[in-house]
Amino acid sequence: MTKVPDAIQTWQMVQPWTQDKETGEKTPGILERTSIPMPDLQTGEVLVEIAGCGVCHTDLSYFYHGVPTLSKPPLTLGHEISGRVVAGEERWVGKEVIIPAVMPCNNCPICDAGRGNRCLAQKMPGNSLGAFGGFSSHIPVPAIDLCDVEGRGSFPLEPLAVIADAVTTPYQAATRANLQAGDRVVVVGGTGGVGTYMVQVAKAFGAEPVICIDLEQEKLERSLEYGADFIINSTGKPPKEIRNEFRSLCKEHGFPHNYDWKIFEVSGARAGQEISLALLSFIGKLIWVGFSTDVNEYSLSRLMAFDAEIIGTWGCLPKYYPLALQMVFDGRVQIEPFVETRPMSMIRETFEEAHAGKLTKRIVLIPDFV
Repeated sequence: MTKVPDAIQTWQMVQPWTQDKETGEKTPGILERTSIPMPDLQTGEVLVEIAGCGVCHTDLSYFYHGVPTLSKPPLTLGHEISGRVVAGEERWVGKEVIIPAVMPCNNCPICDAGRGNRCLAQKMPGNSLGAFGGFSSHIPVPAIDLCDVEGRGSFPLEPLAVIADAVTTPYQAATRANLQAGDRVVVVGGTGGVGTYMVQVAKAFGAEPVICIDLEQEKLERSLEYGADFIINSTGKPPKEIRNEFRSLCKEHGFPHNYDWKIFEVSGARAGQEISLALLSFIGKLIWVGFSTDVNEYSLSRLMAFDAEIIGTWGCLPKYYPLALQMVFDGRVQIEPFVETRPMSMIRETFEEAHAGKLTKRIVLIPDFV
């Protein structure tokens, strides 16, 4: 049995970056290594010794872009977590698990409606689980929604952390879109940290074809090996030009261009959002996955005329985690080509690289507090 320490070792966001509204002067954020007392576990809770925690765009939004967290700093960020249960609910002790990025209360009207992924009382590590997050040695969490990774075979536990958002968010989005085998799909931002999995999940659901739109040609060509049937490079092109290129591609390959496409906006960038809105047409669905603070302009009368839908999606219901995990285990979704592991002591450099757009893979930080 692993010994439970007296304290949790952690990297806390002491303060996020801020900017003076009048002068524009920026005050740098602070990530600081510290320790916090080990909490007493409550009924229904477990203590997870963290194996790995992924660095997500959401973490960067909290640290760099002023997106508020429900729990105020000092706060440990990180919500893509894999690890081992070392204390608490007896039936879980010793098991390897993935912690859902959002854990619903399971006892409110929203949860009762089957939409617990957007439960207003949900607990999210690195946001609304007190001061606790994944860039730590340990974390206390409710046991009810843990995903058991028994049967992982030769899969390392650490990179499986990315399932807790990067893979499951696309799974929830596909479910929210009622994605069926044979549906036609466009993924805008399909080579990014979530987009690479959105493309693969869409293909795993049976979408045909899957068109990937993004900026970097090398990554676009790589996506052809991981779920994409066709690619469109959007670099420097206005939405109208992308729409015309999309229509030409459809005409060349015998697909209808103007009805019944399911478009997943995963870029979280204004340009990608504008492309997605430009592609929406008759009886289509636009599923909004990527987050940004940008404001978009769109005529809702077009939505009416198209009899189309724009659907928001947030996180993932814990009940879908085993299904997403199985897609990884059986090879329909590949994670290892898109993940790099680093010691958690490199968190500052990693955040800076991620913020500057210098990373080519999703980083999973591995605790190295000893």
